[in-house]
Amino acid sequence: MTFKLSVLDRSRTRRHEEPGEALRNTVAFAQQVEALGYHRFWVSEHHGVPGVAGSAPTVLSAAVAAATTRIRVGTGGVMLPNHRPLVVAEQFGVLASLFPGRIDMGLGRSVGFTDGIRRALGTEKDAMDGFADRLAELAGWFTGEPTPHPGVHALPAEGLRPPLFVLANDAGAETAAHAGAALVIGGLNGKEAITAAIDRYRAGFTPSPWWHEPYVVVAGNVAVAETREAARRLLVPEAWALAHSRTHGVFPPLRPAEEIEGTLVPSMTERERGFYESALRGHVHGTEDDVATALDSLVARTGADEVLVTTSTYDRDALHDSYRRLATATAAATAPAPPASPDPAPSWT
Repeated sequence: MTFKLSVLDRSRTRRHEEPGEALRNTVAFAQQVEALGYHRFWVSEHHGVPGVAGSAPTVLSAAVAAATTRIRVGTGGVMLPNHRPLVVAEQFGVLASLFPGRIDMGLGRSVGFTDGIRRALGTEKDAMDGFADRLAELAGWFTGEPTPHPGVHALPAEGLRPPLFVLANDAGAETAAHAGAALVIGGLNGKEAITAAIDRYRAGFTPSPWWHEPYVVVAGNVAVAETREAARRLLVPEAWALAHSRTHGVFPPLRPAEEIEGTLVPSMTERERGFYESALRGHVHGTEDDVATALDSLVARTGADEVLVTTSTYDRDALHDSYRRLATATAAATAPAPPASPDPAPSWT
């Protein structure tokens, strides 16, 4: 099985680290994974989260694209309920004009983490229900099809085709299919619900100006190290942060695995430990051989065209080593990325 291998980085902060340092490290990280041969580098959108510096993905994408030369750059994703479709179209139009043939438009339907953040963004929880309509309006700004605003044009977006991706869980696969978008779905464990959603997406796919046929990206955490235990420890900082957010309402900066396992885990309540242990499950981790076998099996089960890796850990050197090992382990299976082209037509995958 051949597949493309890409990276999603959320600009996670470490303890005692300023957000600006995390953002600069994201740009440097993009240069490193480009040198390793990865296909795409995506950044994310989070608002008011102390442990995540990435709040403006189109701005950060511009910095990443300017610092790299070949790798595709995009968003995983822009949360469409937080923005007017016209503004999103204009932003991606600018990006696609500045970096022809290299920009991906990844969109999601999530809203703010708390009531306060949602109020500050001018949205509510039920804004997710209108995602399909917003997506259709956004597409119209690029294709010139009728939008709710006759006589208005999205410049320089109109006429461009930055590849369209929809981030979805199993319930959103039909939306991606109806829009003729590529599907990005979490599920490295290949559970039946995920494979069923992918099947529904393929069955209901409608060709569009962006994609002539279905395209599936499976996303999740992957950690690679010299030993299985070392790989598992790479997952510990993020697992602890997720457990902390579920029990304290605050998503914290990452801490060293040694501190977490030596001090914080022993003092956890039963409820905290349950969240922590749950957060450690469902990921792909191990040695190069372990991970290569697991990903090959995943692609065989799902028919995925691409695997999008998102991994956060405190030790940046160990994180970079993990991505180096992953690139080496999957070199025989990963399809080579095409060269950059000034043509923004939908031939890009």
